[in-house]
Amino acid sequence: MGISRDSRHKRSHTGAKRAQYRKKRKFELGRQAAGTKLGAKRIHEVRVRGGNKKYRAMRLEAGTYSWGSESISRATRIVSVVYNASNNELVRTNTLVKGAIVQIDATPFRQWYENRYAQVLGKKKRQAVDDESKAAEAEKPRSKRALAKCLARKSTVESAVDDQFVSGRLYAIVTSRPGQSGRCDGYILEGKELDFYLRKIRSKK
Repeated sequence: MGISRDSRHKRSHTGAKRAQYRKKRKFELGRQAAGTKLGAKRIHEVRVRGGNKKYRAMRLEAGTYSWGSESISRATRIVSVVYNASNNELVRTNTLVKGAIVQIDATPFRQWYENRYAQVLGKKKRQAVDDESKAAEAEKPRSKRALAKCLARKSTVESAVDDQFVSGRLYAIVTSRPGQSGRCDGYILEGKELDFYLRKIRSKK
């Protein structure tokens, strides 16, 4: 028997069995879950009702993630799945679904930040740029006017996010539906939401 999305086969709220007055209908069908995994991009096209198309992502390795407090988004690599409220098995198997907490590569966001503000993220703990002179040499040459413009911009990155830049990985949440749209996009966790998920991740370990 195929997967059906109807409710006629369910009992009523009082527990009574409903009478079967018709068979399954095509418009009530359901399909197998995509179970999108981490890996080289592989997407299947599915023809759906009305001749429309869904894009079933079988494997994905990257997505576009936004940094809310800085109002930017960058395409970046997904490293791993670290938490899922619905099922621990989805974490173990690195399955990408909406609402999953993932770790993404911080490099595109770090490069953008350092270019815009002329400041090094995660500097207090990063071994490579401990010395101020080394950091200055690593920076690209700027005119006095450009440097003044960068320094005039105000930005405060919270310590919990700044600490993540040291390891080069950021916690983010998936907001798209990989099995429907073929994409794995989301946003970087910040503030109270980040604190909440950090507590959850620590308690799971």
